[in-house]
Amino acid sequence: MATDPRNPDDSYLSFWREYHMCTLTTPRADGTPHVVAVGVSYDPEGGENGLARVITNKHSHKVANVLAAGPEGARVAVCQVDKGRWATLEGVARIRTEAEVVADAVERYAARYGRTPAPNPDRVVIEIALTRAMGRA
Repeated sequence: MATDPRNPDDSYLSFWREYHMCTLTTPRADGTPHVVAVGVSYDPEGGENGLARVITNKHSHKVANVLAAGPEGARVAVCQVDKGRWATLEGVARIRTEAEVVADAVERYAARYGRTPAPNPDRVVIEIALTRAMGRA
């Protein structure tokens, strides 16, 4: 079921505010998918069509995969599932390192997951400019 990522219905947005671990799929250099568990915050008001954010270590494979795509960014997807409910956000990921962007992403993570991660000087944000949303929430 297609959803406007900028204007999701209440049940879809509510689902993205519940505590659920998600998956992030990034393309490896050989084109195969790299899928890992992550925490995701969804901001339908961010950017042109909404943003999703993943905080992570700058030395992770997922960051390397996004960086390898070049300045245009990498096509990625984040997804969460709970029994028969599911939601996917797709878009173009870029790595953000600015202190204020990282701090904002950490705050959004803490709001969703109920805990503030320990400080990490190597933390970066995978910021996903959304192009598509779908699901059944």
